[in-house]
Amino acid sequence: MYKNFSWPAMGVLSFAVAVGTLQMTATVPMLPVLQQRLHAPLTSVSWTLTAALLSGAVSIPLLSRLGDLYGRRPVALAALALLVAGSLLSAVATALPLLIAGRVLQGMAAPLLPLAMGIARQSVPRDRLPTAIGVLSAMIGVGSGAGMILAGLAGGTYQALFWILAGLGAVAFALVAIIVREPAHSSPGGRPDLAGAALVAAWLICLLLAISKGAAWGWASPGTLGLLGAAVVLAAVWVVTARHTASPLIEIPMLLHRGTIGATVASMLLGFALFAVITTLSSVAQQALGASVLQVGVYLLPTALLMLVVSLLAGRLMRRFSASSMVGAGSLLVAAAALWLSLSHGGSADLYGAAAVLGVGIGLGYAALGTMAVEHVEPAKTAAAGGVNALVRVVGSSLAGAVTAALLSGSGPGWSFAASAVAALLSAIFGYAHGVLARVPDILTKEMA
Repeated sequence: MYKNFSWPAMGVLSFAVAVGTLQMTATVPMLPVLQQRLHAPLTSVSWTLTAALLSGAVSIPLLSRLGDLYGRRPVALAALALLVAGSLLSAVATALPLLIAGRVLQGMAAPLLPLAMGIARQSVPRDRLPTAIGVLSAMIGVGSGAGMILAGLAGGTYQALFWILAGLGAVAFALVAIIVREPAHSSPGGRPDLAGAALVAAWLICLLLAISKGAAWGWASPGTLGLLGAAVVLAAVWVVTARHTASPLIEIPMLLHRGTIGATVASMLLGFALFAVITTLSSVAQQALGASVLQVGVYLLPTALLMLVVSLLAGRLMRRFSASSMVGAGSLLVAAAALWLSLSHGGSADLYGAAAVLGVGIGLGYAALGTMAVEHVEPAKTAAAGGVNALVRVVGSSLAGAVTAALLSGSGPGWSFAASAVAALLSAIFGYAHGVLARVPDILTKEMA
């Protein structure tokens, strides 16, 4: 099984995961630029972020399932091809709908992390697997931070940013095609749950559209209430159909599994907090302090660098501390950074200081979430638990885009930072509670009913 293992292949997979993550955060500093260039309100332009996160949320379980059926390497190549196609479409777009369509294609690179982990589990010797998984997980922090810096280096034009992303995606595609090899694949059988993917996409779109447009339309308006009602109905239909599908898009019991519920909720809340903070910070820097896109990247540089450093050190830290305690500590630091900014965000010192605290917190939390999600489930459920954790993190990030746009348009940045602080504090509570329950015999280790 391990004869095809090579660290260069793992390096290529790590690069591909980082490139796939770049596109998630690279548009954040560009939102005010897109408002000006496309002559659209923030609640509409924010969908260039939300659309990519939303397509990522749906494609993570869908493409992960296709990887199980047809091989993870070809599906990873397909995800990179979609990233390149979406980047090219976004680069030539001159209207918001076309740009959002390109972002939907880009978002389908989100499954690269679970696909790369699947290849690693098949290819890496067992004694080296924790290191390989740790490096791949760290690429989420690396890519998230580098995406914000890349936007600044692109010179403040969204076309240049997407041309760069297209080039990076093409390089990653070529490297994976040439260097990465996958052991002989044995399909588990079954078929992808396309109906489930459509239902998940439909109820999430209804929910996020209602949140992002609620302030403009009125929270009690027929449009807002109709979308919220449709989201509830579609979500209920999805849950019912998923429970009666042989191979559902998402295993509903895994969402509530006693061994993963803490990690599931913490992951969603921490994903929300990160994207809400960086989106609001970018808006404050550009609109209140007159910063350029490049200067926004500089403000976020401490976040990017510290996410990278802490993520790469996380493997050593997890030998001394539990994953749940690291998630809890990281979440508290994120809450502290968001609370700092909610109370004081009028100067460069505030932005730099809070960005540094944020980087340490996210570096700790993100690196440990994957381990926290799978350490208390039976081995056969490891892949499903990891997929659910990745999914809910992206869903939380999607919610952040919609909520932040609504708060910035209505209440102002202080309230948006405060919402981030509350989300991060709740994430810490769930992280520490998960750790406490893990020390109680049989609480987290019982199998699902």
